[in-house]
Amino acid sequence: ADSTDAAKSMDAAIAPAITMNLRWAAVLGNHDQEGTLSREGVMRHLVGMKNTLSRFNPEGVEIDGFGNYNLEVGGVEGTLLANKSVLNLYFLDSGDRSTVWWIPGYGWIKASQQAWFKQTSLSLQKNYRNEEPRQKEPAPALAYFHIPLPEFSSFTASDFTGVKQESISSPSINSGFFTTMVEAGDVKAAFIGHDHINDFCGKLTGIQLCYAGGLGYHAYGKAGWSRRARVVSVQLEKTVSGEWQGVKSIKTWKRLDDQHLTTIDSEVLWNRGSNGAGRIMTEAEFRLGDSE
Repeated sequence: ADSTDAAKSMDAAIAPAITMNLRWAAVLGNHDQEGTLSREGVMRHLVGMKNTLSRFNPEGVEIDGFGNYNLEVGGVEGTLLANKSVLNLYFLDSGDRSTVWWIPGYGWIKASQQAWFKQTSLSLQKNYRNEEPRQKEPAPALAYFHIPLPEFSSFTASDFTGVKQESISSPSINSGFFTTMVEAGDVKAAFIGHDHINDFCGKLTGIQLCYAGGLGYHAYGKAGWSRRARVVSVQLEKTVSGEWQGVKSIKTWKRLDDQHLTTIDSEVLWNRGSNGAGRIMTEAEFRLGDSE
């Protein structure tokens, strides 16, 4: 709310990625409309910036919010999967506050967004399985949005990796998006923000629900608790003959903004053929994965 020029603030925030010539994508949080631009204005600015992969909304679709889109990660050039998406990324606008006057609290992922997600997931899975070269299983997918689903409250300290240091600030109603993801079958992990001093991952019904961890210094944090960012690493399978194939595993860890840029809580979120079971990585495994 104290930003006097929302566009200039976004330019400064994204500048390091642009300077490093990195491709990047963004979704809206719940405070983005409190500066000098509306939520629509913020998203329109983001999609016009250099090196962005962000999209405003799917064309020809009537949908709630701004910044609902998907990205397809193609297979390695020169391989049989070069023209297929071996990893799908879904981005959704989880809103800010409830838009229904008699329902208090935060916003939620609406029916129109879920309908778009279901149709997109179904189409991607159909193409991956039916178009040559045909694949037996759908390509894995990751979902990114800001406000945690009510299902993030399903865990205890014994069944997640990381910490829970504040309450889960979910919408006061459950719009069913978790069930929608479970039924679709391709999403292996969902990543959210919102609660700055929670950073855990927990698995529920085959989907890893993960906090990103608070990164920026302009927003609230906790004294003595380092700001942090979650990293997600995707590994491809390789045949005996050396040809790259589809996704083999999805790993994650957090990088702390401390004196040593410490890495913590390395874990495997998903392995092909493992039914989505997550586990902690040993240091040796992590170092091996980091060098791949």
